[in-house]
Amino acid sequence: MRPTSGTGHDGRADRYSFGRLLRRVGPLLALALAGCASAPSGMLVPVAPAPGTDRVDMLAATTRAPSNEAGVLYSGERGDGVSFSNIVVSIPRQREVGTIQLPRSVPGNPATDFVVTSASPVAKSDLASWFRMTGGRKRVFVFVHGFNTPFDRAVFRFAQLTHDADAKAAPVLFSWPSRGHLLDYSRDFDNASYSRSDLAYLLKTAANAPSVGEIVILAHSMGSWPAVEAVRQLALERGGVPKKISNLILASPDLDVGVFRRQVEDMGPQRPQITLFVSQNDRALQLSRFISRGATRLGGIDLTRDEYQQQLAGLSGITVLDLSAINAGDRINHDLYAASPQAVRLIGDRLLQGQVITDSDASAPLAAADALGSAATLLVTAPIRVFDAASPR
Repeated sequence: MRPTSGTGHDGRADRYSFGRLLRRVGPLLALALAGCASAPSGMLVPVAPAPGTDRVDMLAATTRAPSNEAGVLYSGERGDGVSFSNIVVSIPRQREVGTIQLPRSVPGNPATDFVVTSASPVAKSDLASWFRMTGGRKRVFVFVHGFNTPFDRAVFRFAQLTHDADAKAAPVLFSWPSRGHLLDYSRDFDNASYSRSDLAYLLKTAANAPSVGEIVILAHSMGSWPAVEAVRQLALERGGVPKKISNLILASPDLDVGVFRRQVEDMGPQRPQITLFVSQNDRALQLSRFISRGATRLGGIDLTRDEYQQQLAGLSGITVLDLSAINAGDRINHDLYAASPQAVRLIGDRLLQGQVITDSDASAPLAAADALGSAATLLVTAPIRVFDAASPR
């Protein structure tokens, strides 16, 4: 007798579900493969800065192994502990908000491309000194990238987000060893888990720095796992989350909903405001849900449904921003937090200022698009639904 699935004696339901999944995530596979083919290697080769460009000066902390390949800096394999670098990214001014203009060949042209103008190592013993030399900025903005993200893409995405959000904060990238391949999901998850204690160390160092007044964390996709785990670890070690960590923003979090609830409960009452960016049209999370055997990911929940309301019931201080009605970036809809001018504006004007988003923020017209760096001058309205996870619907 053939083994049967849980949904049918002949496995037809499983085959139907898999076929439906392929139709929904097919664009994800095609775009991912096209992106890998079009991006040159060695994009982090430093070039001379050019006039008429903007710059983002960031600290990069990584658990990746160094790469011997020119312009790559770090590979997708695990390193021995955590390494630090000071990286300066040059950004062209003629582009639309939410976009990253990668060079077609190396070295890139700073007039048209995202390029690196300098990259220098920072000793671990000098980390506290770096936080003291942040140009008087009391707020630190920590970004943790997601699955399928090489180091260079993490650097450029964070630079784009920091620039477009007009972040009045010292930018700190935490990069774990994602291999940058769509089929390495399980290995990426293991590497993200491997890195959580190093992220906790980074957050602890920032929180202990007298020059730092506030820490805002934004984690994307699978990066939400080490980010939430690191904050939870600090809470368990110190009897509460450090007060300087004011907001934990999870964009398209690739987390099990029940696990997330337990993590938040473990943080105790002294925890930061938590903001979730979700979308039911996120194809990457649909694929993750299939890999997880049907477990809905936190970034794909619909809080108009009772089952998700019940799973988050009683958790105060959690705001959910539903971006399902937004079209921005590519058809995968996994980077809406950084590709949508509406979402970027909310991050820069409200979340990075330590404020809580309400219904009035999402329904009111936003500032003119050219204030965000776009050539457009029309007012835009954000089709974003806002939920307080603890409030009954």
